[in-house]
Amino acid sequence: MAWASWTTVGIFAGPGGVRTEEIGIISGEVSVHTTWADGQAEFAVQYSGSSDWFTLYGSPVACPGEEESRELHQLVVDAVRAGGGATAPGAGPIVPAA
Repeated sequence: MAWASWTTVGIFAGPGGVRTEEIGIISGEVSVHTTWADGQAEFAVQYSGSSDWFTLYGSPVACPGEEESRELHQLVVDAVRAGGGATAPGAGPIVPAA
């Protein structure tokens, strides 16, 4: 089984922060982690210095290969820097919790 992972630390989330599955919006200085395996890329974010990782809203996404997953990782890093409730590439509409 092929797999790859990347982590970018010390990213300042732009205004509006990053949307997570577990706790909603987080902001401030974060790290982004991408894991690619079995044809999909999974994205997680954490507050810098924390041990807790949170799933990026819309993760995982289909991804055919390692090179594409690296490109997706950079897209997520750029989206986090932009803020606006950043989500995984191609994430569908935000559904409020019941």
